Amino acid sequence: MSMILSASVVRVRDGLPLSASTDYDQSTGMQECRKYFKMLSKKLSQLPDRCTLKTGQYNINFISSLGVSYMMLCTEDYPSVLAFCFLDELQKEFITTYNMMKTNTAVRPYCFIEFDNFIQRTKQRYNNTRSLSTKMNLADMQTEIKLRPPYQISVSELGSANGFARLSVTEYKGTGKISAAPHQRLEPVTTPGIVSFVLSLLCGALNLIRGFHAIESLLQNEGEDFSYVIAFFLGTAACLYQCYLFVYYTGWRNAKSFLTFGLICLCNMYLYELRNLWQLFFHVTVGAFSTLQIRLRQPQGKSPDYNV
Repeated sequence: MSMILSASVVRVRDGLPLSASTDYDQSTGMQECRKYFKMLSKKLSQLPDRCTLKTGQYNINFISSLGVSYMMLCTEDYPSVLAFCFLDELQKEFITTYNMMKTNTAVRPYCFIEFDNFIQRTKQRYNNTRSLSTKMNLADMQTEIKLRPPYQISVSELGSANGFARLSVTEYKGTGKISAAPHQRLEPVTTPGIVSFVLSLLCGALNLIRGFHAIESLLQNEGEDFSYVIAFFLGTAACLYQCYLFVYYTGWRNAKSFLTFGLICLCNMYLYELRNLWQLFFHVTVGAFSTLQIRLRQPQGKSPDYNV
């Protein structure tokens, strides 16, 4: 009989279980699937936002959004469209019930265990398809799954090394791209980080405006130095690249941020005749502050070994 067996809500960045349905089945197959749950929860930050793991007679499906992942275990013949509709319903209810501040600051496993009541009610409805409400738009979900199918994780891709799951080189079928490793996620954004991002954008905009003014001056006066235009636009590019490094993970990220800061300093040194001391101080200080925030916002590291 096709049915949903269990579901859980897990924080993406460290695999902390926030809530879960009560499982009564203690069969060998279910015990094995719990191990897969545990392994996947440690890798959520490196996996796409919609995935399926087929383990023989059971399937594990999950979706991730706003730093929280919604996972479910069902029999292999349970319809995929219903499985992801179920997860989508859990996601909407959880987001409505709990704000991001609570989920981000939670330190105790299963601190939202009361959400289990909603999980159990929803699971019962989806296990009895005749009782499903008519407002559920299966056609939309089916179309979305066809356009962007879930990333298929095979059991062979999950290994065990020092208690960690290990993913091999795989193809993300949702995009058709092959990569050696999924995208690495960075730690949550802090208030100083947001401030540095906005200030870097502001400096980039100021450099861009001054660059266009320099072009106008160059066209009106033939004696103007074109190198000032280059310096302004290089400063714009450096500020925007700092914003990129703050938002996205890339190889040699810290080294790139220091080199970018060096370029900002060189551009402002060259433009010292066109800017007063306070303007130079502002641009260099913002560049240093952004470099510091890029350095502080590191990739998410090893997940704690929670008992899930």
